[in-house]
Amino acid sequence: MTVTEPEENEAPAGRGQKLITGPGILLVWLYGVMVVGAVSRSAVQISTDFGKAPLAYSLSALAGLVYGFITYSLVRGGDTARRAALACCAAELVGVLGVGAWTLAEPSAFPDATVWSDFGMGYLFIPVILPVTAIFWLRRARRTAPR
Repeated sequence: MTVTEPEENEAPAGRGQKLITGPGILLVWLYGVMVVGAVSRSAVQISTDFGKAPLAYSLSALAGLVYGFITYSLVRGGDTARRAALACCAAELVGVLGVGAWTLAEPSAFPDATVWSDFGMGYLFIPVILPVTAIFWLRRARRTAPR
């Protein structure tokens, strides 16, 4: 039995389409920036003034971890990574919408802002736009992946 190499445009068996082509490159870049922003912000806030707003600072740290996992999944590529990134993007969107609504409905619960406060207004609404864009890209990547 002879093993053949995949065609030039064909992905290796089980890998699926690369996720960092076209708009995927921009998504990786933006998620990378958000990782740095959220992790840096939460690290400073947690280490210097955690008692002031523990919920807000913990949510910012969680956002940084989610952004990091999505970035890793996009770079890794393949069908399993695409599905994991899709699930994380959906969870991220639920988090952004939930925390965004919570910060508007009960501002006293957040004495300081999180990355997701007011739907990411402090980050130019990128936290609410990014998961929607990523979900569309990841769903498109599934449809165009070689079979």
